[in-house]
Amino acid sequence: MKRRDFLRNASLMGALPAAVAAQSARRSGGGLQGGLQPLNGGKIGNTGAMKITDIKTFLIGAGGRNWLYVKVLTDQGLFGIGEAYSAGPDEATVKVIEDFKLWLVGQDPRNVQYLFDILYNTTRFPGGIITNSAISGIEHALWDLAGKSAGLPVWALLGGRVRNKIRTYQSIGGGTAQEAGESAKKMVEKYGYTALKMGIMAPGDMPQNQALRLSTERVRAVREAVGPDIDIGVDIHTKFVEVERAMRLAQALEPYQIMWLEEPIRPENFAAMKKLSDHVKVPLASGESNYMIHEFRPLIDQQAVDFVQPDICCCGGVLTMKKIAAMAEAMYIRVAPHNPMSPLATAVNAHFAASTPNFHILEYHAPDTSPWKDVLKEPLMVQKDGYIEIPNKPGWGVELNEEAFKSMPPQPWRRGTNFRKDGSVYFQ
Repeated sequence: MKRRDFLRNASLMGALPAAVAAQSARRSGGGLQGGLQPLNGGKIGNTGAMKITDIKTFLIGAGGRNWLYVKVLTDQGLFGIGEAYSAGPDEATVKVIEDFKLWLVGQDPRNVQYLFDILYNTTRFPGGIITNSAISGIEHALWDLAGKSAGLPVWALLGGRVRNKIRTYQSIGGGTAQEAGESAKKMVEKYGYTALKMGIMAPGDMPQNQALRLSTERVRAVREAVGPDIDIGVDIHTKFVEVERAMRLAQALEPYQIMWLEEPIRPENFAAMKKLSDHVKVPLASGESNYMIHEFRPLIDQQAVDFVQPDICCCGGVLTMKKIAAMAEAMYIRVAPHNPMSPLATAVNAHFAASTPNFHILEYHAPDTSPWKDVLKEPLMVQKDGYIEIPNKPGWGVELNEEAFKSMPPQPWRRGTNFRKDGSVYFQ
C-alpha cells in the first residue's frame, strides 16, 4: 500500500468513530455537546427543571386536505401543542418532526429560541415548506409549554396585550358574481364581519380580457351587496406571473376601494413585486408563500407591499413572525397573517395578534361546522361584531379534542394541476 493511501485510509478510519459518536450523542436525547447548559440545576425562576420526553404527531383528515398537530411531552406531566402547515405531502412533514425529536428529547422546552436555532441552523440548507412547517409546529408547542409552566397566556410572554379583541375576516363563496354577492351579504349578517376576502375569475385557459371583465364584475357585485364600508380583500392567489396583467386588474378595481390585492403575482421575484407596487394605487399584500425573516426582508426593505402575510404554521413560528412584524413596523407596513389552517392555528395567531402593534386583521373560518368545530374542545368563536376574544388561560388556552381524531383519518391530497387549451401547465 502506498504511503498516501495508508494515511488517507487511517484518517477516514479515525474520522468514522468520531462521526458515529456524534450521531449517537445526537440521538441519545439531549446529548448535544457544547450547547446551552442549565442554570441552577435547570430551574427557571420559581419553576423547576423540565425536559422533553417525547414528541407526538396527529395527522387528521379535514375534508379536502389534512391538519397536522404536534404534541411535545415533558417529564413534569405538562405538554404543549402546535400546528404544522398541511402542504400536501404531509407524511413527509411527519417524518421531519420525528427526526427532529431525536434532537430535542432531553432538552428544556422553555428555551424556545435556542431549540429553534438547533433545528434551523443544523438543517442542511435553508428549509422549504416541509422543513419549515415541521419547525413551526414544534415551535408552537414549545411556546404552549412555556406559558403553561409560567402559568401565563403566551401573549403575556410576548410583551403583553396591546388590544382587547382581534378583528377577523372570512373568505366568501359563490361561483357567479351574483352568488358571490349573496354569500358576502350572508356572512356579514351572520357573523358581523367588517371585512371579507374573495377570489377572482382567471382560469389559465380563459382569454385575459374575459378574465379581467368577469373578475371586475365579481368584485363590483360584492361591493354592491355589502355596501361602501365593508373592507374587501381580493386574492389573485398567485395566478399571474405577468406584472402587466396584475397591473390591469388593480387599475380596474380602483373604483371599488378594495382593502388589498393579495398575492398579485408569484412570490419568488421581489423586483417584479416592487415594479407592480410602483405602478398601482390599490394596496398590495403578500407573504403566505415566504419563509423565515430572510425572505420577508426584501419585500419589506423595498416596500413592495402594504401588508405582509406570514403564515405562523410555516414561516418559522411565533417568534419568527414577531421578528417579521418588527421589521415591517419599522417600515410602516401592517401584518395580516395568512391563516387557512385549523382552529388551533387561529388560537396561536390570536396570541401573536394580541401582542403585536402593527397587526391589522386575521384570516379566519368560523368553527361552527365540522370538522372545524370538532378538533378543539372550545374553539375561538367569532362574536357578533366580527371579532374574536383573546384567550386568557395559560399557554394557548385551548385543548385538542383527541377523541374526535379517531373518526378523522387523513387523506392523501395535492393541489390540482391545470392545463391551458394548448396542453401547457399554468399556475392556479
